[in-house]
Amino acid sequence: MKQSEQGPDGERAGWLPIREVARLTGVNPVTLRAWERRYGLVVPRRTAKGHRLYDQDQVQRIHDILTWLNRGAAVSQVKGLLDAPQPTATDEHSPWSGLRDTQLAAVAKLAERSLDESLNDAMALYPPRTLCEHLLLPLLDALERRWQGQYGAQLERVFFYSWLRSKFGARLYHHNRQQPGAPLLLVNLSERPMEPGLWLSAWLISSVDCPVEVLDWPVPLGELRLAQERIAPRAVLLYSSQALELGLLRQLPRAVEQSPVPVVLGGAAARIHGSELGDIESLELADDPLQAFALLDRHGLFQRHAGPAP
Repeated sequence: MKQSEQGPDGERAGWLPIREVARLTGVNPVTLRAWERRYGLVVPRRTAKGHRLYDQDQVQRIHDILTWLNRGAAVSQVKGLLDAPQPTATDEHSPWSGLRDTQLAAVAKLAERSLDESLNDAMALYPPRTLCEHLLLPLLDALERRWQGQYGAQLERVFFYSWLRSKFGARLYHHNRQQPGAPLLLVNLSERPMEPGLWLSAWLISSVDCPVEVLDWPVPLGELRLAQERIAPRAVLLYSSQALELGLLRQLPRAVEQSPVPVVLGGAAARIHGSELGDIESLELADDPLQAFALLDRHGLFQRHAGPAP
């Protein structure tokens, strides 16, 4: 390597010292060292003098670690969550990348009309599952990274979640009026109202002419049985993008065992608590809305109509 490509103490172009990584990520050097020593989460290169150097992939990994910690995962769980097989990332040079950037810019400006029009254009060209996989789920991931420690993050979050709920809520309302039969019940188990994964799941399920009932405010798990008695759903999807509160986690096995219909737990909670809940035979786990849809579909709950979509 040319001398010009090296900095003091052997620092190389493109490699960042720990002080710069701390500034970029908001994670102090003491914590970064602890993550390395105790959990092997991010292992930097060392200079001849032992100074730590990080590349851009490691900076991104730190942001991914923060995303899981913000979801309520314990730091001891994060390495397993990060190293598990992940869906193929959207090519940054694909058309989806440009559309996602347009929507990110609209959220940053709180521009509802621009956000709405860009999704309307995409919905006219692509089916819901394609849009969910290539646009909306990557958009949610990008927003979670953007909102880490940023001033105005809560404002943007409330704006986007409110828009998403309004956008899909209106469609589901009109769709349900045209669909007979028992609905599929979707219940928010997180502490966050307007759970976005819940609404994406509801939209996917409605796309195959299945009526849905969405309870998007946190519901006590002890009242799930009451909801089933009154609504008589064909199945139940519980959803949370955060770790479950301990009391809720303890109640879940009994609530699921009492259910007369299939129950799926979707969202980050399914991955965070997978080892604790994997032995419950009557509970199926799904990382995201697409997996939840696939699991429910395997139960034969969706009746598709022949012929092209209108």
